[in-house]
Amino acid sequence: MEHPENSPEYEGLTVNSGVGPVSIVNPYLKRGRFARHQLTAGDYVEGILRGNVSILGQAVTLVESTNPSHQSIAQEVIEKCLPYSGNSVRVGISGVPGAGKSTSIDEFGIHVLKEYGGRLAVLAIDPSSERSKGSILGDKTRMEKLSVHPDSFIRPSPSAGSLGGVARKTRETIVLCEAAGFDKIFVETVGVGQSETACHSMVDFFLLIQLAGTGDELQGIKRGIMEMADGIVINKCDGNNVDKCQLAATQFRNALQLFPMPDSGWQPKVLTYSGFYALGIKEIWDMIYEYIDYVKKNGYFEYRRAEQSKYWMYESINEQLRNNFYQNPTIADMLLAAEKSVLEGRRSSFIAAKQLLDSYFALLH
Repeated sequence: MEHPENSPEYEGLTVNSGVGPVSIVNPYLKRGRFARHQLTAGDYVEGILRGNVSILGQAVTLVESTNPSHQSIAQEVIEKCLPYSGNSVRVGISGVPGAGKSTSIDEFGIHVLKEYGGRLAVLAIDPSSERSKGSILGDKTRMEKLSVHPDSFIRPSPSAGSLGGVARKTRETIVLCEAAGFDKIFVETVGVGQSETACHSMVDFFLLIQLAGTGDELQGIKRGIMEMADGIVINKCDGNNVDKCQLAATQFRNALQLFPMPDSGWQPKVLTYSGFYALGIKEIWDMIYEYIDYVKKNGYFEYRRAEQSKYWMYESINEQLRNNFYQNPTIADMLLAAEKSVLEGRRSSFIAAKQLLDSYFALLH
């Protein structure tokens, strides 16, 4: 319908067409001013060796990236940092969700920085949602004291559904942190199954945090995570919970007697403490440093680190082979057809897998 202002009686009026849609971006903006300077591998290494936490954080992001171009730079940075690594005490910290890992790390970190000096890096693996694939990465918020301490570096990483992959990135991050001058490394795990094995394969001391009255004492005689622990500590030993914690500690000690002596020759100890009230923290660190001194004297410390390096070489081979298989374009096309035939019941899962692998090996020749 025609606008009334265009009718003859209003011919003396002039109507402007109005202003068209305007871009929300300033037309005079010089984009180059805000472009981030791309660091070279040499820049990363130089910044890390200077102890620059900002560049260290960027280097860790590079290591965690799945972009092939980022990976090539990351590997070069790791290789150049390797000669400066290996001079830290690496402590793995695990426990069931709600055991107080983050609160304890906050207290452990403040104690160890105050008593022993140096610098501390905390690498926390945060479980990702199976549905959204996202992570909160909120462990840092529970480490109120460490997060503002000038000598600490806290880096949460999402598991993104692949605990083994994240663990490999964490292993490489340890190298970067050590090169940056961090002489104490904490690795906090998700607290479920596979991540414990991965964590145990990259630390010098594996600390297991337990709670009293959760039924875990009965599980103590079962194999698995208890066998990996170099020390067990029972948290929340305060108030009305002290007697329960002492009882739980006795039951864990009895359970440990049933296990064969570890290769290190060290009999794991069981201690109680309160992370919230910072009680018993000193005794835990005395135990950890007693263990480190013990295994350095009997040669197990170097042996364990050598075994860990060998383990991660084979893990890297396995991961590269798996990625190469799935990223092969020919195999990617065949996978869909194989999947369809399995779903329709024309082939078994095992036969389909064998045929895909045979095709893959044929392509390599």
